[in-house]
Amino acid sequence: MPRSMTGYGRAVKTFDDFEVTVELRSVNHRFFEFSSRIPRQYSFMEDRLKKLFSSEINRGKVEAFVSLTAISEPEEQIEANEEIIRSYVGALRSVKDKIGVTDDLSLSHIMRIPDAFTVTKRETDEEAVWEEVRSTAEEALKEFVAMRQVEGEKLKNDILLKISEIESNVKKVEERSPIVTKKYFDRLYGKLSEILEEKDIDEQRILTETAIFADKTAVDEETVRLKSHISQYRSLLEEKEPIGKRLDFLIQEFNREVNTIGSKCNDLEITKTVLDMKNCVEKIREQIQNIE
Repeated sequence: MPRSMTGYGRAVKTFDDFEVTVELRSVNHRFFEFSSRIPRQYSFMEDRLKKLFSSEINRGKVEAFVSLTAISEPEEQIEANEEIIRSYVGALRSVKDKIGVTDDLSLSHIMRIPDAFTVTKRETDEEAVWEEVRSTAEEALKEFVAMRQVEGEKLKNDILLKISEIESNVKKVEERSPIVTKKYFDRLYGKLSEILEEKDIDEQRILTETAIFADKTAVDEETVRLKSHISQYRSLLEEKEPIGKRLDFLIQEFNREVNTIGSKCNDLEITKTVLDMKNCVEKIREQIQNIE
């Protein structure tokens, strides 16, 4: 089953120390391209996340957003250096009368004292944090893949409709081609009859000319190959493995055969049928650009 390259998944899980949120989204891209937005202190997880997501995602431009909110204790602890504060305050008050200033010290002044406070960061257990993020990321990935599969099923059904339309048009070409040859024979015979009037007509020469025309305009090989491509396309659309690149290659073969039929045809009806097939091929080409 084909999967779309467009997808979105989100998961939120609460642990003892963190609430973890992981969002995953992607758009079309020829290859797998990964980028992430992770808090700087947890940047060590980026390669691990890339490896995790690439195990399920083969193509697409993928963006991951990870946030961690502490719920047990603050990640940073602030302690007042009381000895330093007392020293500064004592020194200021000892000179206030000497320099003739009032004692208007407040907390806002204390905040400006160098080294009055010490900020310590809580030590991070990287492996424990990673396990929490990994668990959340796996849930987001499941939702992401499920959405890709739903969108892929829609693309598959639409492509199958286009394939059936091409198949129907191939049948029209096969039915019309002998009629075109017969019309050529009748037209050639009629012209010669008109020119020669009562004289004998070399029917063998007319048959030879008709055979040459039929050979030049024959599209049997092209229609046989097109029917083979159609069969391959249907088989590919049932595979579980990524098929986007193979579908893209095969649709080029479709286009080549249809163009060849168009260049050989010498009939208005077949020309119209070829244009319909080319339109279907182009629509399929657009759709498979979004298949993984």
